[in-house]
Amino acid sequence: MTSIPPPDRENWGRLMAEAQAGDQAAYRRLLTALLPYLRAYARRHLRGGDAAEDLVQDVLLTLHRIRQTYDPQRPFLPWLAVIAKRRMIDALRRRQSLPVAADDIGFDLETFADPAANHQVERNSEADRLRQAIAELPEGQRRAVELLKLEEKSLKEVSQITGMSVAALKTTTHRALKLLRGKLFGPEGEAR
Repeated sequence: MTSIPPPDRENWGRLMAEAQAGDQAAYRRLLTALLPYLRAYARRHLRGGDAAEDLVQDVLLTLHRIRQTYDPQRPFLPWLAVIAKRRMIDALRRRQSLPVAADDIGFDLETFADPAANHQVERNSEADRLRQAIAELPEGQRRAVELLKLEEKSLKEVSQITGMSVAALKTTTHRALKLLRGKLFGPEGEAR
């Protein structure tokens, strides 16, 4: 059996749309085509090694988990770029070596003339506000939110990591989310 050559970048969006419709072969072809691209990106920013391969796997897992959010009417590469960049920043944070200018981590985002198409920019601004608000939480609350809500770990896993009981984690997380709501939406519940 001969292998089919990986598709070029222009076909990635079409393959993702086919994968969303249930075409498993298209999904496999897409993932196969993405591997060299993502590996080159990861090696460039993490200097190769296990960390680079971990990043590639993290990007692929995230892509798999949120694949239904891709809009086939939009370009695929900017969508993938956002995923890769965010996973890169997470990897650098885990290594505690986040550069000061994290926005310079490759992949310029594409913008469009139609203002309705630039919702991603608004979401990025909101995400920055959320990240800042989380960073300002007390250490225990911040850690609980990061592990439970951002890294999507179970209460049991976080309990083992932090040494806190499940009940204490629930209380801590509830208080943290209440603080975040206040910081982001104010006492009246309206976005600031």
